[in-house]
Amino acid sequence: MSGHSHWATIKHKKGAADAKRGRLWSKIARMIIVAAKGGGGDPNSNLTLRYAIDKAKAANMPKDTIDKAIKRGTGEIEGATFESIQYEGYGPSGVAIVVETLTDNRNRTGPEVKRIFEKHGGSLGTPGCVSWMFHKKGLITVSTASIGEDDLMELVLGAGAEDMTNAGEVYEITSDPTAFEPLKKALEAKGIPMQSAEISMVPQTMVPIATPEVARKVINLMEAFDDHDDVQNAYSNFDIPEEVMAKVS
Repeated sequence: MSGHSHWATIKHKKGAADAKRGRLWSKIARMIIVAAKGGGGDPNSNLTLRYAIDKAKAANMPKDTIDKAIKRGTGEIEGATFESIQYEGYGPSGVAIVVETLTDNRNRTGPEVKRIFEKHGGSLGTPGCVSWMFHKKGLITVSTASIGEDDLMELVLGAGAEDMTNAGEVYEITSDPTAFEPLKKALEAKGIPMQSAEISMVPQTMVPIATPEVARKVINLMEAFDDHDDVQNAYSNFDIPEEVMAKVS
């Protein structure tokens, strides 16, 4: 992966604009509501909820907002009921895309996801058409400027990581989902800052993007999913060489 860009690194480079903070908080609140509804309101016994709360804190979500979301999930406060629906399809150049949503109205979300695919040169597929190309993994990124590769490799492999690759500006560390929390704690204990840490769908193989025009179309498609209120995560297996990415305005 060295010298290439894909959605995890591109999304981080773009950063979370203040204008999108409200939307991000709304998405994380939904995640907290669903987690609390499914496993209770105690993050010590509900790992999914703990992960959602960690994500909320990383996004600087106020504690009061987090607490209200938990109470909505446990039924202490009335609120909308959300269901998890996964959509799959193809983008420009046949890249595979998995879209995870939390919605209170599947009759709205499905057609809107389909329109986003079609507007950006892709197509909605059938359930299971591309998800087999991805594995659910813990994914942590660490700036290459913050620590040497050999030192980090020794630490993360000893803490349960499956692999670590140099993706140019960041190291990408992957683990089994069950090893994700211990791995995070090992990095925190050593004071190593993480640029991102999440349970992600990691592609098994990548599709190289050869031209800036196609790269721009793929990125615009992924950004459109990211901007949709019902979309929690969108994953893809595109791979853009840095020399191509440099030409994408």
